[in-house]
Amino acid sequence: MAGIKESILVRIQTANFIITGIAVVIFLQILNIQFLQGEYWQSRADEMGLQYRTKKATRGTIYAENGIMLATSIPLYKVSFDPMVINDEMYRKNIDTLTKLLSLFFKDKKPKEYLAKINEARRLKKRYIVLSPRPITFTERQLLNRWPLLNDKQNKSGVLFEKVEERTYPFGGLAGRTIGFVNENNDGAGLEMSFHKALSGTNGKALYQKITGGEWKPVGTGTRINPVNGNDIYTTIDINLQDVAQESLAEYMSKYAAKYGCVVVMEVKTGAIKAMVNLGVESDEYKENYNYAIGDQGSIDPGSTFKTASMLAMLEDSTYTLQDTIDTGNGLYKYYDREMKDTRAGGWGTQTFQQALENSSNIAVSRFVTRHFGKKIDKYLGYLDKFGLNTDLEKSFRLSGMAKPYIKTPKDATWSGVTLPWMSIGYELRLSPLQMLTFYNTIANDGYLVSPYLVKMVKRNDEILEKYEPTISKNLIAKPASIQKIRTMLEGVVERGTAVGIKSSKYKIAGKTGTSQKLNTRGRYIKKYHTSFVGYFPAEKPKYSCIVVIDEPQGSEQYGGDVSAPVFKLIADRLYAQDVDVKSESIAKREVGLFQNDLPNQQVSNAEDAKGIFEFLQIPTMTTKNKEWVKPSAGKYEVDWEEVNMKSNTIPSVKGMSLRDALYILENRGLRVVYTGKGRVKTQSLMPGSNLKKGDKIIIQLEGGWKSDVYKPRKPIPRDTIRNDTIQRPPRNNRRTRTNTNDDGFVETDSNVIRRPTLVRPRTQTRTTPARRRNEEE
Repeated sequence: MAGIKESILVRIQTANFIITGIAVVIFLQILNIQFLQGEYWQSRADEMGLQYRTKKATRGTIYAENGIMLATSIPLYKVSFDPMVINDEMYRKNIDTLTKLLSLFFKDKKPKEYLAKINEARRLKKRYIVLSPRPITFTERQLLNRWPLLNDKQNKSGVLFEKVEERTYPFGGLAGRTIGFVNENNDGAGLEMSFHKALSGTNGKALYQKITGGEWKPVGTGTRINPVNGNDIYTTIDINLQDVAQESLAEYMSKYAAKYGCVVVMEVKTGAIKAMVNLGVESDEYKENYNYAIGDQGSIDPGSTFKTASMLAMLEDSTYTLQDTIDTGNGLYKYYDREMKDTRAGGWGTQTFQQALENSSNIAVSRFVTRHFGKKIDKYLGYLDKFGLNTDLEKSFRLSGMAKPYIKTPKDATWSGVTLPWMSIGYELRLSPLQMLTFYNTIANDGYLVSPYLVKMVKRNDEILEKYEPTISKNLIAKPASIQKIRTMLEGVVERGTAVGIKSSKYKIAGKTGTSQKLNTRGRYIKKYHTSFVGYFPAEKPKYSCIVVIDEPQGSEQYGGDVSAPVFKLIADRLYAQDVDVKSESIAKREVGLFQNDLPNQQVSNAEDAKGIFEFLQIPTMTTKNKEWVKPSAGKYEVDWEEVNMKSNTIPSVKGMSLRDALYILENRGLRVVYTGKGRVKTQSLMPGSNLKKGDKIIIQLEGGWKSDVYKPRKPIPRDTIRNDTIQRPPRNNRRTRTNTNDDGFVETDSNVIRRPTLVRPRTQTRTTPARRRNEEE
């Protein structure tokens, strides 16, 4: 028994020894071939012309909302041919027909040239020639596949359709920078770069043999490793809204010959980005050349849009009411060695807390903030953090290249005694447009912060690999009462403040204008401006929030209320017309106490004019027959008209009238009229009902100017009127200058010289005088 065990053990040891020996020999041979004989065998492979070459996977598709393609890879085919496969009889019978068809289809060679090429290859016994001068589509492949000698269903067909791909964008440059790109070096931007790995898939391999002429021919199908195609990306972009936003922005950028601009539209409740437009000047055209909405180039001092954050912090940390007041003085206020100028020359006088934001008073806002937070700066900065202004959004947004927010703290080397007052009005910090929009969207969402997101899911065929849901904070950024007050103030900005020009009779808009001066390379503020408007609509129950930025507009109007706000209004109007939810929400709100809430101010007007306006607004009214001057009064189902007697021999009351009507009444009485301001008559110097003497002087003050809801595009300038890209000045004796006050209160004079890129829209010169100059915001 012991002998059997010893025999078995010897056999096992012998087998192990043999196996180990074989393994060592194989390992040594591998080392020998790999290192000692590597160059020899590599040269032999080169002589044979064999090489594994990459077979690229089909790149995944990027979709907009509702499954609309934004970017996709189209399969194309290179047509190659082996002329030696076909027997002589079939070749002679069909070659002439084939060459004629190739010539008619590709239109690059004559039939005899194709014939000579194929005959020469057959004579030299070439096994591979390329027939197509360009890649063909799948439909074209099906057509060629029916031709003689290329029909791969026939026995011994010599055709080979080699698959190649081309990345295509069905909507051209629409959302181009958001979609992005990836170049040959695997560098890029946008979704294409951020989701490059998911979109790329896994490449395969195929064995090719090098043949005469330097061409490579695939060797059989058994040597191939098939690629795994890329995944598809589904975004939140609404392609129709994207088109509306781009068209609106391009119109006003061209009108003001701006340097760059961007628009972002967000869904209030979810944070879904519905449109993101970025336009910059490239080769005298506006193109999507950089993502200004999220990138470093668009991340600068936000200006007056930041005042909302300062005022919200005040509401949270103080007992101020909307009616509390502060004196802005004569429009100049000194902080240490630096003087702040207000947004209106001469100042705003005494301003309530609400008016400070509505009129965008630099001095009022900065004085409120420094008075309350001057000795507790950390608390002020803490509120800014709580509002989400210092939050990095890249994690939720999933788009590379996002700028980091920069809000200065006392630890910063550049912090000084003037930092707080200037920070409170939007300077000495850097925030991207998307960052500011997220803050305003939070206000629209009743104080719950919703992180913006662009990608909904990643899919492979019907399988969802990743799904991204809206990220909504469970905590309020401020007390509900504070949120409601700030919303009231933002509505006031549009109802009677710096954005009154975009006030709509159909629905309410809430938001804030912004204009900030830009810094030069030496860190000094220069007379170039960054204009913006950010807000939401309909204000009663917000569905969309939006920010519009237009950088360096040229001409006399360089303020957020004039340049950026109208773009917001265009987008909102078109959404109101298209979106049933937005329209029904506004109509429902208006129908509750229609005449009590939405009746125009009870102003004295000419009866015919007033009747025409109400008919245009489709508001039912009583007749104005036999009445010359009237003011509206609310009835139960329609508007009634109260007649106003203007025929007595005493001084009439023109309060509430338009300038035109007031001049008509007063000058017909023989009075000399002097007026200031713009809008409707607020005060008059002579007491109504007092004795009237012809030739007496009466001073009337106007207030509450407004602009039309309709912003019409202007006609292009004829090319023969443009010289050196500059609109020529009018004759010197007819020139008018216009002075404006910017966000820091600097008074400027427009030179009427505007430099514009291509597709310029003309500007209309406005005759103004200091007495009639509109109160500008920034």
